[in-house]
Amino acid sequence: MAEPRKASRWPIVLVIVVAAGGVVLSAIYGPGAKKTGGLDPTTSVAQQIEAPADSAALSSKTTNTTPVAAAQGGESTTTREPLAALSARLPQAAAQNTATQSLGSLDLQQNPYAIGFARNAAGIDSITFSDFWLTARDREMAQAHRTAVAKGDANPPPMPPDAARYALHTLGKLQGFSVPILGARAIEINGKLVSLFGEVWQSVGAGMFETEVIDPDGQAVVKVSRQFSLPGNGYDMMLAQRVENVSGRPLKIRWIQYGPGDLSMDPGGMMDIRRFQFGYLYGPQRDPSRQNVIVHGAMFERADVLKRIAAQNFILWPQEEQRQQNCELSWFGTTNRYFALAVHAPDPTAKNGKSLGAIHEVWSHADALPAEQQVAFSELRSAEVDLAAGSSVSFDMGVFAGPLDPNLLEAQQPYRSLRMDGLILYLISGCCSFCTFSWLANLIVLLLTFLHDWVVFDWSLAIIVLVIVVRTLLHPVTKYSQVQMARVTKGMAAIKPELEVLQKRYAGDSKKLQAEQMRLYREKGVNPAGCVGGMLPTFLQMPIWIALYAVLYFAFELRQCPAFFGVFQEFGGWRFLSDLSSPDQFIEFNKPLFTWPFAFAGINLIPLLMAVVFFLQQKYMMPPSTGTLTPEQEQQQKMMKWMTVILFPIMLYTAPSGLTLYIMTSTCIGIIEGKRVRAQIERMDFTPKKRDPAKQDRLGKLYEAAMKRAREKGQQSRRFKGRD
Repeated sequence: MAEPRKASRWPIVLVIVVAAGGVVLSAIYGPGAKKTGGLDPTTSVAQQIEAPADSAALSSKTTNTTPVAAAQGGESTTTREPLAALSARLPQAAAQNTATQSLGSLDLQQNPYAIGFARNAAGIDSITFSDFWLTARDREMAQAHRTAVAKGDANPPPMPPDAARYALHTLGKLQGFSVPILGARAIEINGKLVSLFGEVWQSVGAGMFETEVIDPDGQAVVKVSRQFSLPGNGYDMMLAQRVENVSGRPLKIRWIQYGPGDLSMDPGGMMDIRRFQFGYLYGPQRDPSRQNVIVHGAMFERADVLKRIAAQNFILWPQEEQRQQNCELSWFGTTNRYFALAVHAPDPTAKNGKSLGAIHEVWSHADALPAEQQVAFSELRSAEVDLAAGSSVSFDMGVFAGPLDPNLLEAQQPYRSLRMDGLILYLISGCCSFCTFSWLANLIVLLLTFLHDWVVFDWSLAIIVLVIVVRTLLHPVTKYSQVQMARVTKGMAAIKPELEVLQKRYAGDSKKLQAEQMRLYREKGVNPAGCVGGMLPTFLQMPIWIALYAVLYFAFELRQCPAFFGVFQEFGGWRFLSDLSSPDQFIEFNKPLFTWPFAFAGINLIPLLMAVVFFLQQKYMMPPSTGTLTPEQEQQQKMMKWMTVILFPIMLYTAPSGLTLYIMTSTCIGIIEGKRVRAQIERMDFTPKKRDPAKQDRLGKLYEAAMKRAREKGQQSRRFKGRD
């Protein structure tokens, strides 16, 4: 039987490499999604939008422009009078020209974005930003043009085409129909669903739409209007929606529209991390002030939303916990790597103004397509409202369409009041999420920002300084880990001859061999389980590594930011390290040479340098063999080393250069640190010393007790089998 040290060394290395590889692969590829069912956005069949059970369990408040009896929870007081078939149509006074007009502009001095509209649902076709671009090259061209114009240059460099601007839009279709952002879905009148999706809207101005619902006699029952406006506070807009009862009798109204859905993936992203997030208020019993917006406990990964749809579980808000506590929605948004689209309470300064009363429930839909083709849509539903004859009700909401920038969401209103900084999550999905602590990531963000704003004034230098700070703080833990490993390795090597004698003497008696080995360990003061204590500090550092990874991947400040003050771009516009959020682009190809397992579109230098650094780390940091391993184990350990040198650079070849710069810098410092620690270890005396059995270490006692219990359990099991 091989002594324990021989059998335990290479599996530990294997576990570390496999675990680290699994973390990276899980982060890159993420969980897949199942095929899901969809909902025809033009249908008027009421049973396709089933009312959820216990839909009145939550209270809902609506903002009324005229006096109206709004539902406050519980049963409504208005009787549902049966109605004949209803339908929506263009208002009779509609002009012949129904073309939509855009809102905002692409002039950065006037507006942050331009909005194009789609009349088929009175929604938004696209939101095109005036100063966000798809690539760093386009951003640099735009900056050069504006700088030249500001200097009065008669022949400034050209601006990039508008197609190069970053735009928010809902991808794909639902049941074959293009669904505009925040498009009108339907209105429910006395339990009858009337579709508002289609060519039934009249454009009466920039961002202004009107329609009406008529009965079979052509008489108007309700008039509906929607108006998008830019109040001038950055990336916010207002959506005013009014339903007017012109039927001459009381009605029950429920408003249904599309909400934020899938956003486009980041062009330079190496993983698909899109989320559906909620901010909400506790019920009056728990929070009478109604001022504290909660931003945790109600978030869904996009992949989880698609799985819920496949299981016919369409409701995202409220979940059972929120129902029980009578929570009210404050905001709801979807995010990708750097941007968000969210609806929120229109006026958080008003009494109970942090409640988004226009939304009672949030549903989700998707078509039954292959996972890579699926698009997730959200649907916003109001509570059922009693609408008296001649009165109107409003379903107003604010809309945020902009970057996940802490300087914006944490400092400016109304986002600060609504705690919409909760949209910013430095969180890796999959198996990494359990040890990605938000408080730790936020602390790293503060440190990185401080280094940039007050110390080095460059994000790449801030990353390097951050590595130095983190490695310095973790040095005692790292040193302890290496010392423990060295102690166990040298101790096992010192008693190897005696272990071999025991193995030959008790070759046929495993129980006696184990007992004698434990006796030898106690006498020589060697703890075979000490290597576990040596590895523990390494595992304790994993949350820090993952938090750093998440921060560098999601930090909006690094998007399209050049490294080292853009010095490489001064050499004829060289693209090397021009964007810390994308690969380093040392050499670019005209087109990718291959696309699997990743798009090989150029030579990225830093991952190649990482391979060299990993090799040097394996050569100089790993302790030399002490002869305790068999030839087979030596070969396996060598394979693990080469897997690390080759596998990780390949997996990180298309990673953002900010991440690879951090990893390479950390590894370089680790080599220097390791050499210094090894020099100290060489001066230490690890010679095993005979100990009094009464003073053996606690871990050895626990190990011996565990072995004894295992033997007794095995003996009992054999006795029971003998009785059978």
